[in-house]
Amino acid sequence: NPYAGLVRQLRAAWRSGRTRPLEYRVGQLEALGRFLDEKKPGILEATAADMGKPSFEAYFTEILLCKNELHEALNNLSSWTKDEHVGKNLVTQLDSAFIRKEPYGVVLIIGPWNYPLNLLLVPLIGAIAAGNCVVIKPSETAKTTERLLAEQLSCYLDNDCYAVVTAGVQETTRLLENQFDYIFFTGSSSVGRTVMAAAARHLTPVTLELGGKNPCYVADCCDVRNVARRVAWGRFFNAGQTCVAPDYLLCSLEMQEKLMPALREAIVEFFGPDPKESPDFGRIGGDRQFRRVRALLSSGRVAIGGQTDERERYVAPTVLADVLPSDPAMQEEIFGPILPIVVVAGVEEAIEFINARPRPLVVYAFSSDSKVVAQVLERTSSGGFCANDTLMQVTLTSLPFGGIGSSGLGKYHGKFTFDTFSHRRGCLHRSMGLEPLNALRYPPYSLQKLGLLTATVGVKRRAICTLL
Repeated sequence: NPYAGLVRQLRAAWRSGRTRPLEYRVGQLEALGRFLDEKKPGILEATAADMGKPSFEAYFTEILLCKNELHEALNNLSSWTKDEHVGKNLVTQLDSAFIRKEPYGVVLIIGPWNYPLNLLLVPLIGAIAAGNCVVIKPSETAKTTERLLAEQLSCYLDNDCYAVVTAGVQETTRLLENQFDYIFFTGSSSVGRTVMAAAARHLTPVTLELGGKNPCYVADCCDVRNVARRVAWGRFFNAGQTCVAPDYLLCSLEMQEKLMPALREAIVEFFGPDPKESPDFGRIGGDRQFRRVRALLSSGRVAIGGQTDERERYVAPTVLADVLPSDPAMQEEIFGPILPIVVVAGVEEAIEFINARPRPLVVYAFSSDSKVVAQVLERTSSGGFCANDTLMQVTLTSLPFGGIGSSGLGKYHGKFTFDTFSHRRGCLHRSMGLEPLNALRYPPYSLQKLGLLTATVGVKRRAICTLL
């Protein structure tokens, strides 16, 4: 296997204990911060070259959000790594019971192309903070960013413990044949299944950050202009290539008619009369992806936008009206600047529609009535939830990010990333003395011993007091 030697090298470094000291982890995280600071122009140029990403969006997602995660880790690492002492029973009162946060070992992080730095570096921050050695596999689709990471990241991180591997599909398949101690994958559900199958051969734990069709219910009682601007921003940010973007709207026929002029106004406000000429609107990330997205325009009727340019991989910000559940745009995650609107009678039908489909990465709900928002939250299931806005939940390092069911497995961001890459080792440290206290558990057994053991080891349910 062409990667076996690399994995052995990293495993030897991990077994030497090199990555365990807190000072080492801090040093590597600070070096990663210098990479983000010093390579900022190169990062902005690379993401622009790969998919026409506006510099504002690139800085916000690929640099600022990464630095937020980095600073969160540096600010809290000493407390995160401390042993967590736990409750004890009567027999172990004089002993020490605690949870130790240990690194898994050698972990593999596979990143996608839509946010080629953020979705690679944010898990890397947690993996370093937890004390692991890491193999980093950027997306081969974002070629310029991949080259930047391969050539520059090694100048900042310890090459004995962290390695960037550039690989296509065949090479990644060979890479996955190696035994890792943890695998973190972000990408499509189809590739996620392949990754999980490869991990299963070695019984390797995984985090799968996938995607899905994120519903967005818009109630009749809301500020239409605000809804339109917030939905348009979330849907067309990064040319719609965001796993947590609102994938489709659910609303009444009356709300659809109100939203159309408001959405058209928001699109012109954001990108001008011709979004193709706007410096603030990106492009589709590849030729195959462009053709796939363009084919979805046959759904419903094009109410806004619909223009395409294959040479530039351009798809205009598009709104599709009167979309049917059987239309192509409703059969797969759109992952492009197309917003279908499906008409429903009200919140009850919207909830039924959402629950009849695989659980999404996020559910969005817009309403001026908090009871309607609460109803959607309580009666649906998803990886995350956001009311009266889009995307903003991912800016909080305090919230876990991840899917459920077909939209993913596992959580990260902030401390959740550290926890993901840490093995929580349950530990009990007992005294060598006080042996007479242990006689209760030793043969020969008796009912008296069993009764005493139950009294000292058993967990009792607390009394419940009900006020009438």
